[in-house]
Amino acid sequence: MSNITIKGGSASQKKHTRSMIEFCVSKMMPRIYNLDIVVKFTDLTKDNSYGFCEADPEGSSERLDRPREFKLEIHSKMKLRKLLLTIAHEMVHVKQYARGELYQGTRIAKHRWQGKWISNNLDYWDQPWEIEAAGREIGLFVQWAEKNKLGNQKWTHDE
Repeated sequence: MSNITIKGGSASQKKHTRSMIEFCVSKMMPRIYNLDIVVKFTDLTKDNSYGFCEADPEGSSERLDRPREFKLEIHSKMKLRKLLLTIAHEMVHVKQYARGELYQGTRIAKHRWQGKWISNNLDYWDQPWEIEAAGREIGLFVQWAEKNKLGNQKWTHDE
């Protein structure tokens, strides 16, 4: 079972965030049980974006190539649909780190993707880990909404 801690946000944001995280873990990482995920809702994320995923934020994991501790910073002023799409996007990054697909290094290249070091000069939209996360976020959201019988709710549709 994963440990999920949510700091800040409204009661609705907390409830839906926890549900989305649990869904993403069961969908993408069904055999990984020892995840520690801290979500912090904030007015301004670390990198000035909708959301941010940091693997092993305290540097305490024994296996740096497959961390189990994560911190998600999520911009709190988004509408609920966009917020949950952002959570799904960041959970794809959690999956990438936890399964050893993505590793954030400190040397020549910034990241290792599926065993290959990737240059720091790559545009955000060309980074393979961002391509996967952007591609999966809507599908995860739709599946989550269907599973929770929320498809008839106006807020779950395109804005």
